[in-house]
Amino acid sequence: MIVIDHQANRVNVSVFGEFTLADYKEFEEVVNFKVRFEGPVDLYFDLTQMAGLTLDVAWEEVKFSRAHANDFKRIAVVTDSQWVTWSAWISQTFVNADVEVFDNADEAKGWLEQ
Repeated sequence: MIVIDHQANRVNVSVFGEFTLADYKEFEEVVNFKVRFEGPVDLYFDLTQMAGLTLDVAWEEVKFSRAHANDFKRIAVVTDSQWVTWSAWISQTFVNADVEVFDNADEAKGWLEQ
């Protein structure tokens, strides 16, 4: 399950339990809308409560990142998972954005608000 909150020039996503393809499609719809009407946005991902993700989500993330290479300014990922950290750094190769991984939500939000 995901919870999405968006504000001017930013999309906040929190994942709880398994991150499914339906969740990812919901995220894509919000980002596509924001980018269309506001231009490049910041992303905040809180993945501290994520139990896992399906393989189709991983593949969709690669395709989405490549299709939106210039649509993000900064991406903050909050996680304590080494695998998610590694995945975030790999994703950075597909987007022209600053990507940072944090283990603290307040630090991530502070970085985005600079």
